[in-house]
Formats: sequence, structure tokens, C-alpha cells
Amino acid sequence: MPTGKQLADIGYKAFSASMLLLTVYGGYLCSVQAYHYLQLRSARRRAAEEQKGSGVL
Repeated sequence: MPTGKQLADIGYKAFSASMLLLTVYGGYLCSVQAYHYLQLRSARRRAAEEQKGSGVL
């Protein structure tokens, strides 16, 4: 039978592990969002350059 201190240690480790996983997952989501933003920005920039180029003709 685990003592109160052992239960508290297990609970602390479980909580810490879940917070670590949430932090890693949040970082992943932020990086995916930033990647999509940069892709969209470069696509818009290419479209603007193409529109400028076709207007000269």
C-alpha cells in the first residue's frame, strides 16, 4: 500500500508529465499555424507579382 507521500509524488509526476505534453503540443500547434501563415503570405505575394506583371502587357 503506497503512503501519502508516495501518492503525492506519483500525482506530481503525472501532473508534470501532462503539462509537459501540453506544452509540446501547444508549441507544435503554434509552429503549424506560423507555417501556414508564412505559406499564405508568400502565395499572396506571388499572386500580387503575377497581377503586376500581367497589367504591364
